[in-house]
Amino acid sequence: MDQIEVPPYFLCPITLEIMKDPVTVSTGITYDRESIEQWLFSRNNSTCPVTKQVISDSELAPNITVRRLIQSWCVIHASHGIERYPTPKAPISKPELLKIFKDANSSQMQMKCLQRLKSIAFENETNKRCMEKAGTAEFLASSIVKKIMEKSSIEESEDLSELTSITDEALSILVHLQLSESSLNSLLRNNGDQFIESLMHIIQHGSYESRAYAVMLLKSMFEVVEDPIQLTILKPEFFIELVKILKDQISQKASKSSLKILTIVCPWGRNKFKAVEAGAVSSLIDLLLDTSDKRACEMMLMVLDFLCQCAEGRAELLKHSAGLAIVSKKILRVSQVASESGVRILHSISKFSATHGVLQEMLQIGAVTKLCLVLQVNCGTKTMQRARDILKSHARSWKSSPCVPMELIGSCPPRSSDGIRV
Repeated sequence: MDQIEVPPYFLCPITLEIMKDPVTVSTGITYDRESIEQWLFSRNNSTCPVTKQVISDSELAPNITVRRLIQSWCVIHASHGIERYPTPKAPISKPELLKIFKDANSSQMQMKCLQRLKSIAFENETNKRCMEKAGTAEFLASSIVKKIMEKSSIEESEDLSELTSITDEALSILVHLQLSESSLNSLLRNNGDQFIESLMHIIQHGSYESRAYAVMLLKSMFEVVEDPIQLTILKPEFFIELVKILKDQISQKASKSSLKILTIVCPWGRNKFKAVEAGAVSSLIDLLLDTSDKRACEMMLMVLDFLCQCAEGRAELLKHSAGLAIVSKKILRVSQVASESGVRILHSISKFSATHGVLQEMLQIGAVTKLCLVLQVNCGTKTMQRARDILKSHARSWKSSPCVPMELIGSCPPRSSDGIRV
């Protein structure tokens, strides 16, 4: 094929390969469907790769003229081993989807309809967008809520198994649709508490795969939540199940989704206390001891930072034999984000929980040395200031450490007998 001159308008501007399914975007440029769908939906771009203009309409119009020219050109050059590209299958239409939704009202047809929807969703990105616009997310969410309610009132194991299969299939489709922000918000508005309760039921009683899907979907929904009040009414059981996901280590995606949820919800209301009561502090410390994943470490330290803003969280961290040590160890060894969170944790401890025993432990495990190192590297102005404040506040207790600057030892405030600043 390299010896045959290919007309330039046959080539996709993104991959520079012959287009199999040419489509035109709102800016008037033609691309291969698979390439432009990946650009727009998988990579979350909103501009035309060629013109750099905003693509105002995500609808991809098939360029039938170019497709026929490419097919004719392939036929002409068949003797050179070039095969004719088949005419691509048309994307799913809204009437077809609505027919599937209607058929799914029959209990005998429901699983078959869900399998059909799954097959459609996996065909291409265009189908996913068509399904989203046709209300597939709302249909699947309401199906899950309905089946979870039925499940709670059924004793027979055979019927229970069938209901579980239906909810698992619907949940799998919802996750793979990769819903837009507006659709996720619509789920929260229209299904709200009932849908979240259903997802929590799946996390509590579902298979490993369905539990992972449920927590991933919750993460996506909480990332776009518009009303913070929804984050303040979460039940203690919600946090217990998130911590279980972390402990069970179902999958890397599930663990990171749980951590992301905790970073979103912990700042609101009494969620810090609920998370601490659920055992989040000790679980996060145990995970920090074993993980080397950068993003996971950052989120774990971020959550611990939130939890150490309440007395219960600080008490749990200090009660763990490796709490202070692992936080100190991660500073300057993971990333600047992790270092900032680690220093904030030590700042909370030193400000509100600095007993003589705690201060001596910080000295013995090398936390004081690490804070001194923070002053010598570029960790950000606020982080360096927090480290300086900690060292200045407790310099007399740490005067035996050669790393503490002498000017800080002479300027620290007096202390009571228990080591807390007065």
